[in-house]
Amino acid sequence: MTQKTDYEIETEYSLRGNEFTGTVESTKMQKSATVRWEHAKDVQKYERKERRNTKITSHVPEELDVKEGDKVRVVETRPISKTKSSVIVEVIESNGE
Repeated sequence: MTQKTDYEIETEYSLRGNEFTGTVESTKMQKSATVRWEHAKDVQKYERKERRNTKITSHVPEELDVKEGDKVRVVETRPISKTKSSVIVEVIESNGE
């Protein structure tokens, strides 16, 4: 059973939760990709910001052609496997290879 979403893809997983924009690090897995994005965290002791990054494994639907270096939009969903609980919903900027 596929569900119609606000995005251009149809997926069998219900999209819910947060939405992130990140860069594809690896596409060596089948139907999966590793996505990384940076964020800043305040360090109260030093009154500065610290750069951090988050790296997750996301499901890649068959309609999307994702390559390393692409900027993508990721949406959380129910757990798909032990490490996957998000889906790539669109490619924002292609790497151009």
